[in-house]
Amino acid sequence: MFTGIVEEVGTIRHVSLTGSSGQIDIKAEKVLDGTMIGDSIAVNGVCLTVTALKPDGFTADVMAETIRRSSLGQMQSGSSVNLERAMAAESRFGGHIVAGHIDGVGTIRSMVREENAVWIEIEAPKDILRYIVEKGSIAIDGISLTVAYVDDSVFKVSVIPHTGEETTLLDKSTGDVVNLENDIIGKYVEKLLGLSAPAEKEEKSSGLTMEYLAEMGF
Repeated sequence: MFTGIVEEVGTIRHVSLTGSSGQIDIKAEKVLDGTMIGDSIAVNGVCLTVTALKPDGFTADVMAETIRRSSLGQMQSGSSVNLERAMAAESRFGGHIVAGHIDGVGTIRSMVREENAVWIEIEAPKDILRYIVEKGSIAIDGISLTVAYVDDSVFKVSVIPHTGEETTLLDKSTGDVVNLENDIIGKYVEKLLGLSAPAEKEEKSSGLTMEYLAEMGF
């Protein structure tokens, strides 16, 4: 589990893909401290398992599902990536619950400065937007951010100077693709209440009724 508080910006040295899977080699420093083979490191929000360690970096395997769901397949040698080690039990929980399991990607539509912050507008698929709520949390390339606006096609976040300095987000441009992970709590609530995804609603109605909510104590 991660918190979305980026520890370091690393650099991709090499991406080796055969078909839709392969290995990725990343130059890093801070996240190597205490890391062992088999540990997890979030790379632009994607939870990867360390398969080899070097004095100045690490190697991780990437599978086809990772390439399909994220932007890692578009990374090239020299690309900068946000890095975070898995949360230690004694650490402060500074962000929100981030699993490192990417739901999909979004596209940056605009970046507008407002005094000391930068507003970033991101277009995302409806199956991701349905879990995004204003003032809720979203992980963008592994960065825990607060949603400031959302409608049926885009959402916006406001990035403070510290976040901009410590991550890759403000190095992005309009049209760039970013990894998105929804707050997992909403997905669990949906599953437990028996709510249907949009594609399923034509086949069956959800189990959420006023009677059901009353029975559950709401």
